[in-house]
Amino acid sequence: MFGDVQVLFIHKYSGGMTLESAIPITLSYFLSAATMTYSQHLTNGLPEPPMNLLYPGTVIFVVAIICNFYHHYLLSNLRKEGEKEYKIPKGGLFGLVICPHYLFEIIVFYGIFFISQTLYAFSFAIGTNLYLLGRSYSTRKWYVSKFEDFPQNVKAVIPFVF
Repeated sequence: MFGDVQVLFIHKYSGGMTLESAIPITLSYFLSAATMTYSQHLTNGLPEPPMNLLYPGTVIFVVAIICNFYHHYLLSNLRKEGEKEYKIPKGGLFGLVICPHYLFEIIVFYGIFFISQTLYAFSFAIGTNLYLLGRSYSTRKWYVSKFEDFPQNVKAVIPFVF
């Protein structure tokens, strides 16, 4: 979610985004934010969790959002003005995984879960995790098919593992 807002400001697209895509994506993020906020509101008056994870969650969130932005920034500088061909990203964690921006977006949502400590935020983090694992797997598969020199040790999203 947060990475997608960053993308609006820093990415160079080879094609445009149609309104048919922009409206459902925007609506999806709005509804997700609204339902997460509402679920937090529903916890008013309930006992506090036995362990306060607000501060660790805030640190996790801030570090992950900065790392997510950094990797989006590296992607935005991959193509020079007017270029349209695809390249293998370099820098940051791109030497270990092809989708470090997804890795840090996953971590962002676990940070949000730590901050809110609600079942909804946990479910949302798990759902985001599964979705981005699938997307990163497909992305790596695409890179392997398009680039003969794609490094085999570069994983999809989890360094040295997946």
